[in-house]
Amino acid sequence: MNHSHDVAVLGAGIAGSCLAKSLADQGWDTVLIDRKQFPRHKVCGEFLSPESQNMLNDLGLGGIVEALQPSIINRTQLIFNFGTCLEIPLPGMALGVSRYSLDSALHLAAQKAGVNVQTSTTVTSVYPCDSGYTIEAKQGGERKGYQVRAVIAAWGANGRSGLLGQSPDSKATNTYMGVKSHYTGIEMEQVVELYFFDGGYLGISPIEGGRVNAAALLKQETFKHTEKSILGLIEAASRKNPKLHQRMANALPVLGTQSAVAPVNLERKPLTWDRIPYVGDASMMIPPLCGDGMSMALRSALICAPLASRYLGGEISLDRWQQEYSQSIKREFKRPLQWGRFLQWSLGVPILPRALLVAAHVTPRMAYGLVKATRLKEMRS
Repeated sequence: MNHSHDVAVLGAGIAGSCLAKSLADQGWDTVLIDRKQFPRHKVCGEFLSPESQNMLNDLGLGGIVEALQPSIINRTQLIFNFGTCLEIPLPGMALGVSRYSLDSALHLAAQKAGVNVQTSTTVTSVYPCDSGYTIEAKQGGERKGYQVRAVIAAWGANGRSGLLGQSPDSKATNTYMGVKSHYTGIEMEQVVELYFFDGGYLGISPIEGGRVNAAALLKQETFKHTEKSILGLIEAASRKNPKLHQRMANALPVLGTQSAVAPVNLERKPLTWDRIPYVGDASMMIPPLCGDGMSMALRSALICAPLASRYLGGEISLDRWQQEYSQSIKREFKRPLQWGRFLQWSLGVPILPRALLVAAHVTPRMAYGLVKATRLKEMRS
């Protein structure tokens, strides 16, 4: 059966859901498609920065986040395996909320706005036609077809090759894997604790319901001989930092909350447009040490939405959409991405973490300045 819509958003994560809702709010017939079943657990720091909250408020979504009863977070602690700890205040109040709850709430908000949400639906092809694009998909044993005027890719970091005939990324020299689980039995203050060790780092932070999210980024080479279960990898990581191992001593995993993703290629080059626009993790690999991945995903959606609406309304051409979107993404993201990559790189140079910590203790404003440098500026009106 064929379905006609103005626009299709492929990928129902943070960026895709909010973009779809924004387009529906502007009156466009929108379909949101994701190959995964929801609700589900995802590898994520589950951290909503002040910037993220401002953008959710702009989208009319602040209330749904508040209803999830998130935890309050006001500072970050960096704990290294050589024993040193650095505490950095955050530039405002952050929130801890699971993606399981947040994605479900965003989907419901999108549906209320009129979005046709199709999950557990695998897109098998996207190709241009006279009226826009034809999308072919499978949902269970049923084949579906969609005729749309515009398509936007929000399919995440590992979902972009193949559908449009793109060339795969060049092989990275250092690939990582991400793992996460929720825990009980860990007493948390209003803080994100980042534990660093040889081969990666692990963050623990409070989320709703008194639980704690533990999410790790691990070098595949370092952990290749470790037990391959998610909980086994988290346990192996905790043993590499004495303070983390002590912190996790009484932690009890919440079964069913485990998730993993691999490979994570931190060297992936940004891609804002390849026949169609890309938003969120589909467009760029946001260095985890930016600590603001959801904010950046939201920002790309907020930049794309009005341009998509102008294109659908006949105000601008596809080429103009591409030009303005690509320029805006470069302008907004260049500085935080550069600083995030610098911090990511510095952890791999043995002498630099100690040097940065000494400098930060001598000049506390420097540490706060590094946090600000990885953050997005307020959107221009």
